[in-house]
Amino acid sequence: MDADKAGATREEESARVSEAVKQARALAGQLTSDRKQIAILDFGSHCLVDVEVLKSAHVIGVVLSGGPASVYDEGSPHVADGFWDWVESEKIPVLGVCYGLQEMVNHYGGKVEASAKREYGKSIVHRTGGHGEKRGDLFFEIPDEDDVVWMSHGDKVTELPPGFKSIAHTDNCPETAIAGPEDGVPLYGIQFHPEVTHTKHGATLIKNFAVDICGAPTDWDMKDIAEEFIREVREKAGPDGHVIGAVSGGVDSSVGAVLLHRAIGDRFHAILVDNGCLRLNEAERVLDRLRNREGIDLHLVDASDRFLAALKGVEDPEVKRKTIGALFIDVFQEEAERIKKEVPEGHTVDFLLQGTLYPDVIESISYKGPSATIKSHHNVGGLPEKMSLKLIEPLRELFKDEVRSLGLALGLEHESVFRHPFPGPGLAIRILGEVNKESCDKLRLADDIAISEIRKAGIYDDIAQAFVVLLPVKSVGVMGDGRTYENVVALRCVNSSDFMTANWYFMDHETLARISNRIINEVPGINRVCYDISSKPPATIEWL
Repeated sequence: MDADKAGATREEESARVSEAVKQARALAGQLTSDRKQIAILDFGSHCLVDVEVLKSAHVIGVVLSGGPASVYDEGSPHVADGFWDWVESEKIPVLGVCYGLQEMVNHYGGKVEASAKREYGKSIVHRTGGHGEKRGDLFFEIPDEDDVVWMSHGDKVTELPPGFKSIAHTDNCPETAIAGPEDGVPLYGIQFHPEVTHTKHGATLIKNFAVDICGAPTDWDMKDIAEEFIREVREKAGPDGHVIGAVSGGVDSSVGAVLLHRAIGDRFHAILVDNGCLRLNEAERVLDRLRNREGIDLHLVDASDRFLAALKGVEDPEVKRKTIGALFIDVFQEEAERIKKEVPEGHTVDFLLQGTLYPDVIESISYKGPSATIKSHHNVGGLPEKMSLKLIEPLRELFKDEVRSLGLALGLEHESVFRHPFPGPGLAIRILGEVNKESCDKLRLADDIAISEIRKAGIYDDIAQAFVVLLPVKSVGVMGDGRTYENVVALRCVNSSDFMTANWYFMDHETLARISNRIINEVPGINRVCYDISSKPPATIEWL
C-alpha cells in the first residue's frame, strides 16, 4: 500500500472512531449517573466506543454483538484500545455473541477459522460438563433436551484461549458456548443469537446474564421509556420548534407521530405522502386513524404522479429505494416551506420525524463502508446531503416488538399497534421490475385480497407480516377455453417478533386455496400464485 493510500485509510479510520465516540458520549450524556447500564457494542455498525464513555455511563455488563466480518481478516472491527484492561480491572461481565465470541477468543489467544461446514438456521445445543445446574450459570433453567437456537456463522472457534472452557456444543460446533477462567472476570461467549425469535430460550439466557451475572435491576417500564422520549423531544425541539413527520400509517410512524403529538401538540405537523405505491384505500384509512381519532395535525400530499414518473424505467432495488428516499425529502422540504409561512412569528421548522428502527440501522450502516450493507433504507441510508431538516428518530434504538409495547403504553388501539409492517418505499419494492400505475393497481388489489382472507381466517395476528409480490415473469394458464399468458405473484407470510430473523408461516391449505382462487379470478393479468417458504436468513423478509 502506498503512503497516500495508507494515510487516507488512517484518516478514514480516525473519522470513524471520532464519530463513534461522539455518538456514544452524546448518549452517555443523556444517562443518569446512578442508573446501571448494560452496554451493547455493535460490530455490525459502530463498536469503537471510548472506554471513558463506558465508565461514565455506569456500565455493569457488556454485550459484544454479532457482525458480518471475520475476526482474523485485516481491517476487521475490534473494540477500542483499553477496553479489555477496563473489563479486567473492574471485573465487568462480558457476553460475546457470534462475532463477539470470536473477538473475545481472538484477544485472549485462541483461534478462529473458517468452518468447513457453515451453520445458518436452527440447531440444537447441548450442555457440556454439567453447566446450567445452578443460578449464575448462563444456561440456568434452560432444558438441555429442548434448546433450539438460531445459528448464522461461517467461522468457528477451533482452539480455546488458555483457561477457557466449553459449556455447550452442537454437532457441528464444539465451542458453541464458552466461559472464561473460573477465578477471573465473568466472560462468556456464544456462537448463536439469543436475541432472535427462533432461539427458543434466548430470553432466559439474556436474563441470566443481565440479571443474575451482571446484577441489572428489573424495574424497566415502557411507560417510563415513553415519558423519557417525550421529554427528549421537548428538549430537542425547544419551546418554539416545529416538527414535520413522515407518516405512512404503519406502527413505526404511527407510534412516532403519537409521541410527537404528546410532546409538542400542534407544533407537530404530520405529512402523509401518497407516492402512488400505497396499499388499497391506504390514505383514507390513515387520515381517519391519526387525524380523526388521535387529533394529529395530518396533511395529505398527493405526489403519486411525481414518484411514478421518477420510477419510470427503474428496476434495480437500490435505485428504487434511493430514488424514492430522495423524492420523499424533496416533498418534505416543500411542505416545511409551506408550514414555515403558517407558524407564528419567531417559530422555526427545523426538524423531521422519521420512524427509523434499530434493525434499519443495522441493515443499512456497516462498520467498513457499503460492502456489508444489506439494503439502504430511505430513513437511514440514501438521504441526500442537501437535506436541510434535522432528524428526530425517537425509535432508533428499538426493535419492532418494543415499538408495539410502546404503542400500547401510549394507549394506541390494537389494530394500529399490531398492523403488519409496510416498507417506506411502498409497493415499489414489492414489484420486481419497472413500477408503473398498472403494476401498482394490479398488486394493490392482489395484496388486499390476501390480507382480507387472512383476517377472515382469524390468523392475522398469528402472522408477523403478510404481503404479495408481483414477479417480472409470466406463465401460461388457461381460463375458460382460452390460453392465457399473464403475471405470477408470490404470497409471503412470516413469523417474527424482532424482524432480525423470520420463519415462513405454516398456513393451512384451505386458506391458501381461497387466496389463490380469488386473486386469479378477481385480478386481471394474474394467472398463478406461489407461496414463499424461505426463512430469514438466508432470505430477507421483503424480496427487494
